[in-house]
Amino acid sequence: MHSDQDIQGQGAEHGDYRDAVYELPERALDLAWLRRYLPLQYAGCRALELGCGSGYWTQYLAPLASRYLALDPSPTALERAKLRPGVERVAFRAGGAEALPADERFDAVFAGLYFSHVPKQHRDELLARLHGGLSGGARVIFIDNSELQCREYPLVAYDDAGNGYQQRPTGDGGQRRVLKNFPNETELRLLLGRHGVGEMAFLRREHFWLLEYRLPDWH
Repeated sequence: MHSDQDIQGQGAEHGDYRDAVYELPERALDLAWLRRYLPLQYAGCRALELGCGSGYWTQYLAPLASRYLALDPSPTALERAKLRPGVERVAFRAGGAEALPADERFDAVFAGLYFSHVPKQHRDELLARLHGGLSGGARVIFIDNSELQCREYPLVAYDDAGNGYQQRPTGDGGQRRVLKNFPNETELRLLLGRHGVGEMAFLRREHFWLLEYRLPDWH
């Protein structure tokens, strides 16, 4: 069994970087659509968020949910997330999929800018862990960057497993290498098929893609 840090690579995107992503004016139309669409998918649900970071999406999704657990490996990011409006009823917990409570099942999952940082060789393990904490018929939604991000941060290297890497600036003026993948629809269909998912929806917008599926009722 790999650790969550192994599964998540360098983890979901660094909090400051993720916040900056949502402030770019060219992404405003895509984000406006996502802010309209996503909250309704979690209304009345026992919802789980993986890699919540500083809580950008938590503040929009949590208010309509009946229960909301937000996970992130970074305690610093979680402290920032707790300051967002609309998160008073959110339970925050440090960790990833390994931190799912053993005595509770969720019926909806969200992960934003998370899946692209999962090493290809650990995707199956991540989904097995995640699905193990969900009820039958649970809804799962991932959103992530489209390849347009490579205009600003091109892929500069690949490892033996086919994972791509970008060079990203750090707050102190340095650079760090970050694992970043851009899965296509066929890859995702094959992956989910191995986990008993027969139907999925894949939407590609200009700056983001969205993957949505439900677990079988017999899960």
